Amino acid sequence: MKAAYIEQTGSPDTIRVGEVAEPTCGSNELLIRVHATSVNPIDTYVRSGAVAFELPKPYFLGCDAAGIVEEVGSEVSDFSVGDRVWCTNQGLLGVQGTTAEKISVAAHWCFPIPSESSFEDAAANALVGVTAHLGLFREGKLKPGETVMVIGGSGGVGSMVVQMAVASGARVISTAGSDEKCEQVRALGAEVVIPYQRESIAERLKQEVPEGVNLFWETRREPDFNLAIDALAERGRMILMAGRDALPTFPVGPFYVKECTLSGFVMFKASPEEMKICATDINTWMANGKLKSNIGATFAMDQMSEAHRLQEDATLHQTAQLTGKIVIQID
Repeated sequence: MKAAYIEQTGSPDTIRVGEVAEPTCGSNELLIRVHATSVNPIDTYVRSGAVAFELPKPYFLGCDAAGIVEEVGSEVSDFSVGDRVWCTNQGLLGVQGTTAEKISVAAHWCFPIPSESSFEDAAANALVGVTAHLGLFREGKLKPGETVMVIGGSGGVGSMVVQMAVASGARVISTAGSDEKCEQVRALGAEVVIPYQRESIAERLKQEVPEGVNLFWETRREPDFNLAIDALAERGRMILMAGRDALPTFPVGPFYVKECTLSGFVMFKASPEEMKICATDINTWMANGKLKSNIGATFAMDQMSEAHRLQEDATLHQTAQLTGKIVIQID
């Protein structure tokens, strides 16, 4: 079978696409014929060696996948051959990745794909959807009627946060960098979108929510704590999902006087039980049209190096315009 893999960490040029041995199906696993995967920023960090894990050799790139079950392990009872499934949380902590024609995945990381959704939709929504759900509900304890501020509502995670918050009955305010992106975020359900390149986020927030927002979601690699804590309401919550190398100053006084809370998390440390809660809501919202994929670019598996360059240029170098997720089609 074919796979997109690396033998050692390095630049996108280290990626190879070629024949590898087919995986076997363990007793607690599903053997999946993959139809789509996606590219996430963490994929580029692992490939480059910036985030160090012990990797299988060869190491298949990717965390997400969507496909059809070809074989079911002897101890698995929840799935059958022919089921359409999606998974995430692969390719990390020494686990094999997903961008291959076939993969074996522990069944507790796999979830059914709604009949209304394509393989591409499921793969695009997987890691970013679980991340958004964990942050909004497990960490942020979002309630209907609250106000959520989302920095970067057109991005992979940001677009999920906007839609899930709206689906749960919250009011959403977001930022975007261009008129086109502002329209995209409004279409996702945001009530207010701030074009941050020509308008002050802080001033607009004071106009829209003088009492402050209940939850502030930060997506940038350099968090702005002064902006966030000033914008938070009493007992407001701030969510961090990025900024691994950031060392910003922190306004301690305003933070504790307002009785705010700050949560940082990574989705790949969620338990199977926690991830199943996320997946249940994600599938329900995909099925009823409340959660739509935000696909910005599509590549074939043979173009994996190009896909990684685009993701890296957008995430690390900010030299590429990428709205949403990169999907890899495997047919």
